[in-house]
Amino acid sequence: MPSTFPPRTDPLWRLTAACDADTRPDRLDLLVGVYRDDTGSSPVFGAVAEAERSLAARSPSKEYLGPAGNRDFTNALTRMLFPSEDIRARTLAVQSVAGTGALRLLAELLAATGPDRTVHLGTPAYLNHRTILTAAGLRVREYPMLLPDGRPDPNASLAAVATAAPGDALLIQGCCHNPTGAAMPTQRWEELAHAMAERGVVPFVDHAYFGLGDGLDADLEGVRRMLDILPEAVVAVSASKAWGLYNERTGCAIVVSDDPARRALAHSVLETTARAGYSQPPDHGARIVHEILTRPELRTRWSAELDSMRLRLGHLREGLTDALVRRTASAEFEPLREQRGMFLRLPLSEDQMGRLRDEHGIHGLPSGRINLAGVPTLLVDRVADAITRVHGGPEAARPVLTGARG
Repeated sequence: MPSTFPPRTDPLWRLTAACDADTRPDRLDLLVGVYRDDTGSSPVFGAVAEAERSLAARSPSKEYLGPAGNRDFTNALTRMLFPSEDIRARTLAVQSVAGTGALRLLAELLAATGPDRTVHLGTPAYLNHRTILTAAGLRVREYPMLLPDGRPDPNASLAAVATAAPGDALLIQGCCHNPTGAAMPTQRWEELAHAMAERGVVPFVDHAYFGLGDGLDADLEGVRRMLDILPEAVVAVSASKAWGLYNERTGCAIVVSDDPARRALAHSVLETTARAGYSQPPDHGARIVHEILTRPELRTRWSAELDSMRLRLGHLREGLTDALVRRTASAEFEPLREQRGMFLRLPLSEDQMGRLRDEHGIHGLPSGRINLAGVPTLLVDRVADAITRVHGGPEAARPVLTGARG
């Protein structure tokens, strides 16, 4: 019997397929959120490679782990995220199929324990957030989180909490917001926590980019402060970015609650949901992360590698912003300096992003988001020239430089 549903493709992967079909030798893929070095490759961390060699030499068993996954991994990850013993005493964690799987498990938990619950979601949002939330049966209420100049509205989340019903959830990206690059100062985390405590709103934190913003501890400080204040929270964690384990699909779903009975209920729901969805998560990435976090020399090496990635992103952001401000003489590009992480959200329209792709071979999202890590350092001027031409600044007539594909 033919399906009554039209075929659908995720828009990001549609654009990726179009980029792959672009045969121009100097085209740039700035679409998917994967860290790339100046050669255009997504490198394997040296610490990851060493951990894999050690694991291969020991040949650990490939037996089933169960729906909760690798408990050594979840324990080590939770210790890294939350050094406070008080917070860890209130947590339970299950391994998930990457951060996306953690989001889905926790969305199912929120739906199961609050059938009338609404999740408040700031926009522009990560493309997959609404899809995951609605697939779990949750209601979603969107609110605008940016000011007209592209900077984050400092009062938007507080206003959303003020209108939320008790038991609702607020989805918060932990750092390096996707797609805006926005960063929320620690003070705002504390203000939000007090407002949520008063209103009875649950934080739903998506932490995928820690270490790529202002440093590992700085990027985690906000959620740590929030959990010092609030009795309950759910936190989705991805190992894809901070360890470069994109295709290993390694993540963790964490529930924080003062009530042991509520933690036990949450654990049951999470395991049941995992069992029905994929039975149990893959183990290789989890073993790598555990190996790195529990061997001091590997942890030091990993931390240094992560920091070098963060510094490179910062240099790229400053270099591209400087070049755009010089070329366009427009204040529109100044807010780019305040963004963090791999993503940069350009103040360009969908039509202008289309021209950037069609005329200059630079592939980004229609929303203006580009993966900054995909820009080789030597091609910053070329990218700035192309953006200037589609933006229409004073130097828009300047010819675009050519360059080798990054």
